[in-house]
Amino acid sequence: MEWWLILLMIFGGFVLLMSIGMPVAFAFTVVNLIGALIFWQGDVGQLVMSVYDSVANFAFLPVPLFVLMGEIMFQSGIAARMLDVLDTWMGRLRGRLSLLAVTAGVIFATMTGSSTAGVAMLGSLLVPDMEKRGYHKTMTLGPIMASGGLATMIPPTALGVLLASLTRISIGKFLIAIIIPGLIMATMYAAYILIRCRINPDLAPAYEVERVPLSERLILTLRYVLPLGFIIFLVIGLMFLGVASPTEAAALGTVGCFILAAVYGALKWTTVVKSFEGTMKITFMIFMILTGSTAFAQMLAYTGATSGLVQLVSTADIHPLFIVVLMQAVMLLMGCFMEALSILMVTMPIFMPVIQTLGLDPMWFAVIALINMETSVITPPFGLSLFVMKGVAPKGTTLGEVYRSAVPFVLLNVLAIIIIFLLPGTVSWLPGLMK
Repeated sequence: MEWWLILLMIFGGFVLLMSIGMPVAFAFTVVNLIGALIFWQGDVGQLVMSVYDSVANFAFLPVPLFVLMGEIMFQSGIAARMLDVLDTWMGRLRGRLSLLAVTAGVIFATMTGSSTAGVAMLGSLLVPDMEKRGYHKTMTLGPIMASGGLATMIPPTALGVLLASLTRISIGKFLIAIIIPGLIMATMYAAYILIRCRINPDLAPAYEVERVPLSERLILTLRYVLPLGFIIFLVIGLMFLGVASPTEAAALGTVGCFILAAVYGALKWTTVVKSFEGTMKITFMIFMILTGSTAFAQMLAYTGATSGLVQLVSTADIHPLFIVVLMQAVMLLMGCFMEALSILMVTMPIFMPVIQTLGLDPMWFAVIALINMETSVITPPFGLSLFVMKGVAPKGTTLGEVYRSAVPFVLLNVLAIIIIFLLPGTVSWLPGLMK
């Protein structure tokens, strides 16, 4: 059977199952079972071994630990205290609450690996005050969805760990490589908010702000913000210095979050239980998809579909960068209908061999793909963060308003992809400094 026909059958079957509403993990399982019967002569044992090997990988250990860090920060209320302190430093800037969302999004991103958790946290804390101050939904919902999504782009990030593992690149270097692109995106969000509010002040009406003495602001910052810098150092600093591996850094960061919660008197039994419950649910979902996608990739390789596609692309008279653009366009389109992890699991086994054959930098491509996936969670109509935002938004907020608020930030993310595409040094510089 021709390789392209096999690829069409496998990929088409997966898309068909997804279109009828089957969960991603189960869709992978069904396709893998049918594929084992057809292409592996019914050798289900090989499929079982593939499933076992996919989760018995030490490289995936940071994933539940990063998720647990975010859950502790959210359930203990530490994030809310930090937000109040940051608010005192904003002064009377127009659009101050929207800018606060971006600033808090960057800081939260260094302590949680979940974009949906970031959106839920920022939305529940900021949206009520924004509504009370008369902010337009464009300056309320959009900045929160985009800033919450920075958890995908700034370590620790569970999705980043999975992507690095899938593409077989250094997890530690990849987590450091995404820092500058993440900060570029945050800067673009802040600039957009400032420009829009200057052009149309009605989007974020000015209001009187209670003045807080400088001495009090410094004390609050030392008490509630500076200790978080210690967590950031445990996770990012130790990896950058080469002292700890990603797994060790994740473990230290998790312990640090527990200690911080205890110091603030927020480490209650209910907090611990809720944090572990949330972590188990998210980790189970991630690993279920992971097991299916690993067998999916092996099946594509075994049947010759992957090598056939690689050979076709390598012999085609097409510029390699145009192929990269086409791949990103496909992923962005898929993001309108699928969640980020599923897209990576489906596309990376097909795309990455092509990238390596073309002689392109896998880390550069993976960073662009991760920005694309951060975009997918706020891309209408089915971006996951859109529905999270709808859930925490004030009563009466329509899904259409959520969609319209997200569009400018989707376009900003596309601009960020173009910047990274044209300036690959933004990806390679920091990892080049690592010890």
